[in-house]
Amino acid sequence: MDKTSGTTEVPAAQATPIIPLPQAAARALTVAGSALALAGTFLAWTWTEEFPGNLTVTGYPGGLQVLTLFGSLLTLLFALTGYGIRGLGWLTPGGKNSPVLLAALGVFGTTGYAIGAIAQELGGLVNLEPGAWVSGIGALLAVIGALGLPVDQPYDAADPTPHLWGRIRHSLTAPDPGRAKDLPSWAEILIIAAGFGTGLYVFSYGIGTEYSEQFIGFLIVAAFGFTAVNRAGLLKRLSALTAKHRNVTLGAAFAAAICFPFTQSNDQFALIGANILIFATVALGLNVVVGLAGLLDLGYVAFLGVGAYAAALVSGSPASTLGVHFPFWAAVLTGAAASLIFGVVIGAPTLRLRGDYLAIVTLGFGEIFRITMNNLNGNSGPDVTNGSNGIPQIPDLEVFGFNLGVPHDVLGHELTRSANYYLLMLVFTAIVVTVFRRSAESRIGRAWVAIREDETAATAMGINGFRLKLLAFALGASLAGLAGTVQAHVSYSVTPEQYQFAGSVPPNSAFLLAAVILGGMGTISGPLIGAALLYLIPAKLQFMAEYQLLLFGIALMLLMRFRPEGLVADRRKQLEFHETGQLDLPEDKPLPDGATGVAKAGA
Repeated sequence: MDKTSGTTEVPAAQATPIIPLPQAAARALTVAGSALALAGTFLAWTWTEEFPGNLTVTGYPGGLQVLTLFGSLLTLLFALTGYGIRGLGWLTPGGKNSPVLLAALGVFGTTGYAIGAIAQELGGLVNLEPGAWVSGIGALLAVIGALGLPVDQPYDAADPTPHLWGRIRHSLTAPDPGRAKDLPSWAEILIIAAGFGTGLYVFSYGIGTEYSEQFIGFLIVAAFGFTAVNRAGLLKRLSALTAKHRNVTLGAAFAAAICFPFTQSNDQFALIGANILIFATVALGLNVVVGLAGLLDLGYVAFLGVGAYAAALVSGSPASTLGVHFPFWAAVLTGAAASLIFGVVIGAPTLRLRGDYLAIVTLGFGEIFRITMNNLNGNSGPDVTNGSNGIPQIPDLEVFGFNLGVPHDVLGHELTRSANYYLLMLVFTAIVVTVFRRSAESRIGRAWVAIREDETAATAMGINGFRLKLLAFALGASLAGLAGTVQAHVSYSVTPEQYQFAGSVPPNSAFLLAAVILGGMGTISGPLIGAALLYLIPAKLQFMAEYQLLLFGIALMLLMRFRPEGLVADRRKQLEFHETGQLDLPEDKPLPDGATGVAKAGA
């Protein structure tokens, strides 16, 4: 009984495992199953090389076998921490058993998908070799054992007896890790570098997958593995270090990004990386408008198009009606300035609107831009953009005598055209990240957040809402135009159909807005991660092009249900979307016996 409030605190109910097994037997079964799944990867999974990845070799895993190997090894390490083995305790500073279950589910999903794909493509389970069965049975045993491990957290007192689905979801939760011991600065910097090095390896492996079956398996392992590492508390420990060493973190991130083209031998994969940076930079510019200022812009891709068309017209293309050839820096400034002007012209009469009305107006602007570019063909209007034919044959950029259109040898590695543009776009991304970071931390950035949370209250406190919203609109437009200048040269041509509200091929406004929401509004890394995922997945799964919009919508619904704050959320969004146990208003507690109250102020 709480004597001050007169209420009785209900103790949290002890959670029970999904499968009632003795703890020692469950852990032993998990370890044995993981080891069995790992051993099966060194055996042949099929007898023919018709299935991609050459799974016929014994003693040398390949293709989907490698994914099962890494997933099994991660599951095995997490499971062994439960035995208190010295040197492994740092792997699970948060949850102890939920990471084991998540990693085991990832192995089971990948192995099961591989078995199903082999049977479907080759004509039945008869085409499986013993290695596939060994890994499949081992993965199943590991999941059964992990379901028998104790749950990391007790049930909520408000729901002490949840149903089966609730119990399964609860078994995947974990407590936050405690505060880590202070380490020397050099050790913390090495940990940050190792974290970004691991991220570079995982991203390079995913973008370098050569066939769709391997990429789907990679997505399964990466999704469950990332969640398992997060539940183990490792990501939160790393986040604490990156917050402590912010400048070192930014340097390590860009150093890892610079190393990416040196890890790729296929020019196609470097081109995917360059396009990801282009769209991630545009998404970060939209994050200024949507994430900081709270303005819903559904026609943002038009500013990318303005920058691209402006650069194409002044870059010396034979199809350009202006017939001028600006140097690189002048073309970039022209594209950014043109988008800035359009942002001010469109924003000035429309930003007095709010909410859905502003969204409808910006959507109309995006469509007006596309139609106008179509009509400036010499028939329906002046001959400026060549109409639907666009502006082709845009020459490659030349930066300080360095022609980006031809390969160059750097440190014994040949940088292709796509790699050259990737590195150039990386410089622009660094500029945009710096602008976003400085803006968000400034007085103007705090005013944007105030307008986003409550414009009426912000105006009452003396903030000029219209002027600041126009500033956010103009800044976001200029950042999009900056990326558009590079996008025009990377794609060789610009056409009106590239800049739609929605479509199966990015860029489009819906894609950019979803990248911001998926990654996390108001953050730096969120839109970068969201844009990378939304561009990489369609590029790798081209056989699903007809269903991309359907899958896109399903993914957004699942995200809104289970992770409404985005993949990378700031503290404000986490408090807004999740229960913290903190009351919105203080409890109305009675005064203690003998205390006197005050009848009115000043008495």
